[in-house]
Amino acid sequence: MTLAAPGPAATPTAPDGKGAGPLLRAWRERRRVSQLELALRADSSARHISFVETGRARPSEEMVLRLAEHLDVPVRERNALLLAAGYAPHYPETPLDDPALDALRDGMERLIQGYEPYPALVVDATYTVVAANRGIAMLLEGVPESLLAPAPNAMRLTLHPDGLAPRIRNLREWRGHLLAQMERQIALHRSAALRELYEEVAAYPAPAGLGAGEPAEPSEASEPVVYFALPMRIEHAGRVLSFVSSISTFNTPMDVTVAELAIETFLPADPATAKYLNSLVS
Repeated sequence: MTLAAPGPAATPTAPDGKGAGPLLRAWRERRRVSQLELALRADSSARHISFVETGRARPSEEMVLRLAEHLDVPVRERNALLLAAGYAPHYPETPLDDPALDALRDGMERLIQGYEPYPALVVDATYTVVAANRGIAMLLEGVPESLLAPAPNAMRLTLHPDGLAPRIRNLREWRGHLLAQMERQIALHRSAALRELYEEVAAYPAPAGLGAGEPAEPSEASEPVVYFALPMRIEHAGRVLSFVSSISTFNTPMDVTVAELAIETFLPADPATAKYLNSLVS
């Protein structure tokens, strides 16, 4: 799969007519930071923070950005704070297919291709797949075209009864892991689109049989494996392959689109899986 433009993500807005204060207070409470602690971090005073949160004082653009940084507010929501305070957005949202991101797209393509034969993909804030390598394509063999086009969604592909779910041998555990991951993202980003996706995939019925979590033996006899992280154990071509996933994001992004991209790589969780994947390219 090649890079495609990600779908639109919802932008949180401030309560009508209430400015940035309620949003800042909500972020501070979510981070469990007191007004005094935030004031010390931002070189301000607890009194000023209180005035900002209650609307008695209008924060400067610099102060909004400073408070957002110390509260670890996501880039998209920093723009929402600025808009609520009456300022223009600070961070651009460049379309992924814009020439300005040519180097980024090329770098991500090279990265996930270089990871082959192990699976790797790039997703946006709502888990739309914007790039994937041949390792992912291998796992998706046999998945209906309706789930693959026009913009495949990683959560839908994994948990849909017509997707990978029937092949995942520890579906209960893996499904719980994915839903918990989405819950954390919803709490962080407050995205209506992400909430809608969560409600959809959480309602999928679990497939009967092995996909519902019944134990299965690997196709090759081997010693019991002590996994170092929760694996996804998935059947492929009569074998049970085991992977653990790792997610990478960009450090200090200055663009909304870039901030919401994530690269997920799947590392073989046992020697049999690594041997099989490497045999495909030898």
